[in-house]
Amino acid sequence: MTTNQPIQQDENFAQLLEESFQGTESLEGKVVEGTIIAEDNDAFIIDVGLKSEGRVEKKELGSAAKNYAVGSKINIFVDRLEDRHGEIVLSFEKARREEVWKELEVAFDKSEKVLGVMTSRVKGGFTVDLSGAIAFLPGSQVDIRQIKDTSALMDIEQPFMILKMDRLRGNIVVSRRAVLEETRAEARSEILEKMHEGLELDGVVKNVTDYGAFVDLGGVDGLLHLTDISWQRINHPSDVLEVGQKIRVKITKFNEENKRISLGMKQLEADPWIGIEDKFKLEDTVKGKVTNITDYRVFVELEHGIEGLVHASEISWSKKSTNPQEVMQTGQEVEVKIIEMNLEKRRIGLSLRQCLENPWHKFANDHKAGDTITGTIQNITDFGLFVNVAPDIDGLVHMNDISWDESGEQALKNYKIGQEVTTKILDIHPVEEKVVLGIKQLSGDPFAEQMGGVKSGDVVTCTIKKVQAAGLDVVIGDQEVPGFIKKVDLARDRGEQRADRFAVDERVDALVTSIDHKNRRFTLSIKAREVKEEKEAMAEFGSSDSGASLGDILGSSLDLDKVKEGSTKKD
Repeated sequence: MTTNQPIQQDENFAQLLEESFQGTESLEGKVVEGTIIAEDNDAFIIDVGLKSEGRVEKKELGSAAKNYAVGSKINIFVDRLEDRHGEIVLSFEKARREEVWKELEVAFDKSEKVLGVMTSRVKGGFTVDLSGAIAFLPGSQVDIRQIKDTSALMDIEQPFMILKMDRLRGNIVVSRRAVLEETRAEARSEILEKMHEGLELDGVVKNVTDYGAFVDLGGVDGLLHLTDISWQRINHPSDVLEVGQKIRVKITKFNEENKRISLGMKQLEADPWIGIEDKFKLEDTVKGKVTNITDYRVFVELEHGIEGLVHASEISWSKKSTNPQEVMQTGQEVEVKIIEMNLEKRRIGLSLRQCLENPWHKFANDHKAGDTITGTIQNITDFGLFVNVAPDIDGLVHMNDISWDESGEQALKNYKIGQEVTTKILDIHPVEEKVVLGIKQLSGDPFAEQMGGVKSGDVVTCTIKKVQAAGLDVVIGDQEVPGFIKKVDLARDRGEQRADRFAVDERVDALVTSIDHKNRRFTLSIKAREVKEEKEAMAEFGSSDSGASLGDILGSSLDLDKVKEGSTKKD
């Protein structure tokens, strides 16, 4: 009996020891209520109803440590039943985290907001402290719109929505954007109820396009068109607006059906065109600043919000400078004259050149038709020469006014750009800005000299040079000016209108019916001469037809026998 007693005692001790731990293992990893039984400078000694006590550093409790003393009850997390020193490992932080998790799970199930603090930036987003539980905030969930600088959002308590929770992995994903969207929806409904034309609101530029900007009005967007940003000319909305900029706007139009909102910024200011007729009048000379230059126009600001337009044709009296960009620059101060005012279309026409002396009027005052003037050929075209005869003044020598003898095309080949030529002023048109010049007019017309004073209606003697079916080629006088007699003009009687009746070098008398100065030739008629002679003969006898015109003679078909018969009866 005595030999078996120690063994039985060992078995009883082991059993008692095992029984003593039964029920304690279930406390590990859980939050239990403990009692502070002692404290020193750095820690609290806590009894949780186990064989030994645990120790918790006061710094783990943070600012909450001042709320505890010996005898206080405290919720504590049992991390391990025993460390290497045989003491229970307790954690106040984990206890608080467990409590927070339970609260967060309730909020997650109910889709309620939770408070948290963005503490630091991590890859893909930010960390958020939810009263002790660490959550992840993706970058896409920070805000409704992209935010370049998030420093203003850090280290401040703000609401979040829990998107996802995984207790086993300890993962929590939250969203700040979801809270803003919910708030935005509430604000949108509230704003739309109060929305009406003329309402002034504060907004934030959400997006900038070529035609304007979209403005967030706190849950609802409105369009601020380019033309409604400022009374001044703006080339692009980005010149004055940028994403994220806070601006004051006015609702200019609100469509209740589709909730479309049109906004304006310039409408917050007085319309500068009101009363403009009292400030500017037609023919006034004013000063302004160049704000924009295109290929054919220059925009000049006369005062804030008031611009006038200078067309390229009104920049200079010279037509050489047709591109405004070559002679003007943005920001340039200019003096202009108001030449048009259309208040209905809000358009003011301006002129730069009319503030300067008109060189065309000066030229007309200093010169007259018939003057001889020397200039330099500036350009040669298919139709003539442009000759510079004064500063900014070019005159035109038409191809037909270059030479008496050569054709215009041939005469143009004798000249080149830069050549100095002497011309005669044929005409001046200052209003049309034209000066007509001639070169051949510097000398007399040789054809006129050759004509020897011959004029239409004269009877001349001509020499036949060629006989052809259509008529006769002839020359007149010693200068042998060429002419032509048509077949129908070879005789008054049709039976005699035959070219073969005549021979080369035969001399005939004919009446000049027309003179072609351009082609230097006459048109003659034997028929007209015969009719004229008969008419003159009739006139000697006092014929009643003596007053007939030359046109009547040329078109006459009088029968000679009838003429003679009439003369006999007269006698």
